[in-house]
Amino acid sequence: MKIAIDAMGGDHAPKEIVLGAVKAIQHFPDIEITLFGDEKKIRSYLSSDERITIIHTEEVIEATDEPVRAVRRKKQSSMVLMAEEVKQGCADACISAGNTGALMAAGLFIVGRMEGIDRPALAPTLPTTDGKGFVFLDVGANVDARPEHLLQYAFMGATYAEHVRGIKKPRIGLLNVGTEDQKGNDLTKRAFQLLQETNLHFIGNVEARDLLQGVADVVVADGFTGNVALKTIEGTAISVFSMLKTALTSNFTSKLAAAVLKPKLLELKKKMDYSEYGGAALFGLNAPVVKAHGSSDANAIFHAVRQTREMVMSDMVGTLKQELEKIRS
Repeated sequence: MKIAIDAMGGDHAPKEIVLGAVKAIQHFPDIEITLFGDEKKIRSYLSSDERITIIHTEEVIEATDEPVRAVRRKKQSSMVLMAEEVKQGCADACISAGNTGALMAAGLFIVGRMEGIDRPALAPTLPTTDGKGFVFLDVGANVDARPEHLLQYAFMGATYAEHVRGIKKPRIGLLNVGTEDQKGNDLTKRAFQLLQETNLHFIGNVEARDLLQGVADVVVADGFTGNVALKTIEGTAISVFSMLKTALTSNFTSKLAAAVLKPKLLELKKKMDYSEYGGAALFGLNAPVVKAHGSSDANAIFHAVRQTREMVMSDMVGTLKQELEKIRS
């Protein structure tokens, strides 16, 4: 199995990208990785080149670049070359922690959209209090959506949850302002009706406050709503841990308490760490494309590789094509 990685994307590139790739190579003997980027910089962090190939380029798509224009103009950038590797069949999947919009554009224009999918969806797996996590889509690939798009998101999320995450008959929830059947705007009301008519395990509307409680295995939303909810969850988690740190280091007594609680707090932090679940998969393309968080460290990249490997091994793209064919026939 061959995985292409944009070594120059993200806040800590190329160091953390390379270290994460090396860790993945050591852990998974069945994968080969191709790193795209400045070879000299990459090699300075590469302890071994076993099953790792470097394709040199000095062109990079920056976080400030306009996504579509950058993909079209920076043909030799690490991200574009990575996507081309997948298009040409030289790699089975690709990963980048770089410009999210540019990766979506590269996935759509280069890797290509899957037949039967109108719009791809960006889908991270977020942590829950029971440690199982849930798939959340769309979180920003498309700001606007139609009811049939949400229906497609539900099928893609269900396929991923079942065949990659190993959840039998995953519960599908529709993010809404209330749990009652008639709640919401025209989009969610019409999407609710469509979801009810499928063979999916649709449990109805779910509220944002219940997401981290594990109310559903897959939660569907339009990209605008999903992105707002995602950023709220991320911001709340950062703020809570910051307040805890301040409270537990405010005086001598609290520092003693912190020393006692430290193992449990670290356990809690790991349990709620998004990086343990991998990156955000871009569903609806002809091959797995995974967006790692911009601030990813080596551990986050390792888990993004693990996630991508599982997607390839389970033939998620092929399985989804079969599911879509069943719907159309």
